[in-house]
Amino acid sequence: MATEEPEFILILKNENFEIRQYNSKILAQVSVRGNFHEASSEGFKELADYIFGNNLSLNGNTKMDMTAPVVLEPISELIEMTAPILAEGKNKEWVVSFVMPKKYTLDTLPKPNNKNIRISSLPPEKYAVIVFSGLVRESNYDEQINLLNGFIDNKNLVTVGKVQIARYNPPWTLPFFRRNELMIRIN
Repeated sequence: MATEEPEFILILKNENFEIRQYNSKILAQVSVRGNFHEASSEGFKELADYIFGNNLSLNGNTKMDMTAPVVLEPISELIEMTAPILAEGKNKEWVVSFVMPKKYTLDTLPKPNNKNIRISSLPPEKYAVIVFSGLVRESNYDEQINLLNGFIDNKNLVTVGKVQIARYNPPWTLPFFRRNELMIRIN
């Protein structure tokens, strides 16, 4: 069975670059501190605990299906899209997000027992995206962000917010089969 992903309309595709219009979606999010790898692991564990039953619904605890991608976004007013965010120090703060299965609404979604997890609803949004394979490491992140910046400049796009790192595969997936994306909201 395929893993559910957020629905979007593909506006433009040019090699590994895409412009997408996402439908509204509900996110479960947690803020964590650490470097990229520590934050990714800790945030994933907290959110997985929530979707695998550490929650409260009308039926007691509810196990929800895993969705993809897992999204990481740095929290800092000082970080620009071109900053080497993977190399930041141990006290870096990140927001780790899971998109909730589309069968849920804010009213029907189980409530997290973990007070650190917050639920939010996003309106439809448009993103510029670059898709790439492999492990998300500082060297390939820097290369991919430079390529995405070039695409954004070439298309005269206006960005909003910070770059997000979206990872679609479990850790046991061989690197060359992994699907990753860098995404940034655009006007």
